[in-house]
Amino acid sequence: MSKAAISVFVFGCYILVNAVVLLAAPNLMLSTLGLEPTREPWLRLLGLMTLALSFYYIQAAREELTAFFRLTMWGRAIILVGTIGLAAAGLVPPAIVIFGVIDAAGGLWTAAALRPAKP
Repeated sequence: MSKAAISVFVFGCYILVNAVVLLAAPNLMLSTLGLEPTREPWLRLLGLMTLALSFYYIQAAREELTAFFRLTMWGRAIILVGTIGLAAAGLVPPAIVIFGVIDAAGGLWTAAALRPAKP
């Protein structure tokens, strides 16, 4: 596996863990973020969608899909900007920004891994 593929694979595993938590125990994630527990079904639905997303990342890494790696850098930057914007607007608690920071860090790792090696 290339360095870029490893970065995407690791990020896919991170997404997979989040998906499992959202599906199995969404209130665990909420309490970790200092949010009130809920019985709403939306977090589990988000977990299901996140589970599918994790499989895209993991399989793209296994297949060395460089075009996908490059696209994820844009998506992960959007998540950072979006979480900051939502927190700044008071629509989500500031703790949510940690997800954006993790996404952006993963995107930077992938970007660095995709740079050609210096001769």
